Amino acid sequence: MCEQLSSYAVTEAGSRGRVFAEERHPYRSDFERDRDRIIHCSAFRRLEGKTQVFSPGLDDYYRSRLTHSIEVAQIGRTIAAALGLNEGLTEAICLAHDVGHSPFGHAGEAALNELMREFGGFEHNRQALRIVELLEHPYPEFVGLNLMYETRLGLARHRSPYDEPGEDAFGEANCSLEGQAANVADRIAYNCHDVEDGMRARVLGEGRLREVRIFAETWERIGAGAIEDATIRRTRTAKGIINRLVGDCIEASRKKLAGAGIATAAEVLGEGEDMVVLSEESGAELVELEGFLMRNFYEHESLAATAAKVKESLGRLFGRLCGRPELMPRYFQRFIAEQGLERTVCDYIAGMTDGFCLRTLDQL
Repeated sequence: MCEQLSSYAVTEAGSRGRVFAEERHPYRSDFERDRDRIIHCSAFRRLEGKTQVFSPGLDDYYRSRLTHSIEVAQIGRTIAAALGLNEGLTEAICLAHDVGHSPFGHAGEAALNELMREFGGFEHNRQALRIVELLEHPYPEFVGLNLMYETRLGLARHRSPYDEPGEDAFGEANCSLEGQAANVADRIAYNCHDVEDGMRARVLGEGRLREVRIFAETWERIGAGAIEDATIRRTRTAKGIINRLVGDCIEASRKKLAGAGIATAAEVLGEGEDMVVLSEESGAELVELEGFLMRNFYEHESLAATAAKVKESLGRLFGRLCGRPELMPRYFQRFIAEQGLERTVCDYIAGMTDGFCLRTLDQL
């Protein structure tokens, strides 16, 4: 695999490795092992029951946080392969980037952050690191998943217009190109599939969306007006936008890397500016789409009403568990002495699926 990689891709030979030394696997690379550890961990499985935009169970066809992560990984691997990057590392970061998400999506994250304001706050990217470094414990020799340094760095540096994890303990100016590819893949994925889900829910209409340049251009390019079936029409349009943005990212990134003269993965870590990017034109069009979705979808009155209920429900649950921590599983109770009561309660609630959170409230 290494012979096919670009000189600026992360390799096992150039990696800073794991915190706890492990023997090499006979037929899987270290980054493929990271990917597999993420897929098999309980936090990843629970993403199936966590909100992307709509709560799981409302409709079998809406995205969940799990299906979103899989779509991000598919896009990330496409970008990585075209740029000669490490696909295993890219996929691992993509699959794990949302494992720290709370129940009820960004409404749940905002509610937990407010509850934890005096105790360090809550941010789902930082929580992802807590999960892979501390809370998951499938091995007898150590806590966490013992992921490779570059995988953890990619999680710490995951950024988008809705992801700002803040300062971290890593000393590099940037993450690897693989981590940057995961950032772009996430942004492409959620914008495009949220358009599709918003149209399915009839919150977003084709007429208004055609006021957005990238939607209108794609609509015309694929001849969507001639497609009679509404399901096929919205699906092909969303996929057409993905194809346009992924192709643009590959070409723009090749040009930027060539112009910057980047030759090694170590040089990438020292660059404050991202090298895996969209072109200026496509970037502006994506910003326009994001603004449209914010005004017409994420801030829609039906979702705003849900956010108010989420804040009230999580507040009640948080207060109840802080008052009676013995109601939590013993696994979490043992963290209280070292991590603090409030942080432990936050860890427990953040790991819940939407449905389990509501059932727990009913039981308490």
